[in-house]
Amino acid sequence: MREEKIHQPVMVSEVVAYLACAPGRTYVDATVGCGGHAAAILEASSPDGSLIGIDRDGEALQEAEASLEAYRGRYTLHRADFRDLASVLQQEGIGSVDGILLDLGISSLQVDRADRGFSFRNDGPLDMRMNREGGLTAEEFIRETSEEKLAMFIRTYGDERRAKRIARAVKDAVARGPLSTRGLADTVQEALGGRRPRKGRIHPATRTFQALRIAVNDEMQALAGVLDDMPGMLLPGGRCCCIAYHSLEDRIVKNAFRDQAGRGMDRREPVVDLLTKKPVRPAPEEVDSNPRSRSARLRAMRKKEN
Repeated sequence: MREEKIHQPVMVSEVVAYLACAPGRTYVDATVGCGGHAAAILEASSPDGSLIGIDRDGEALQEAEASLEAYRGRYTLHRADFRDLASVLQQEGIGSVDGILLDLGISSLQVDRADRGFSFRNDGPLDMRMNREGGLTAEEFIRETSEEKLAMFIRTYGDERRAKRIARAVKDAVARGPLSTRGLADTVQEALGGRRPRKGRIHPATRTFQALRIAVNDEMQALAGVLDDMPGMLLPGGRCCCIAYHSLEDRIVKNAFRDQAGRGMDRREPVVDLLTKKPVRPAPEEVDSNPRSRSARLRAMRKKEN
């Protein structure tokens, strides 16, 4: 199951190693968040490596600006979706770069603030938008989506077997009036029998929250699009590193990299080499210190040099 990352970035040493961070090179953190990975990349590429940070969450970019203060002059930050990576590079006057990172988790800045609506830990409005300046909130999305389509999203993006039952209950609940995060969680729990989760088990609503967030932010379509364009944005020998937290995301990354390496069903001419045959998982010590890293899966590839 995918869940949130916290300010402590996931698999930092692995990211730095697979990106082969070195002085004089240019990197992109296309999901810069609060700047944890970006700081590690800038440190590893000292004294003159540079970084372009992208995030659609304006509040996260403010945090990143503060955390990267020591590297001022070596980075730029852009408020944008990672699917707009090519246009950001164009704005920077850069055709291609040495390394690109995509960390597909969400930050504690988003999860821990009740007003963002990503979690039912504390009651708040059912928002879930990464960019709060546009698009439907999760509550509006539920209202405007048919029960059948809502069930499809919950089943596909949440790996939830009882999606039809949940979708019916959620649609009934939102028809009765405003729905908060705690209200959604209670509705899902009741639809699944009302039992509290046993110790060590996830809450019954976790999969539904995950599915709604992915659907509201159109995360899967954005991921597939940017991965398709990835080789063209890398210099020869340049590397891409992706961290996924959900089986469907990881499958999209795996299939895109395999296709680009000539190992897909169409057997296209290979343009990249795979650096990871299987997903790399966090070390047990990291999972112990940062339980939210437990579902992380890292894959990496390198663009061929000729």
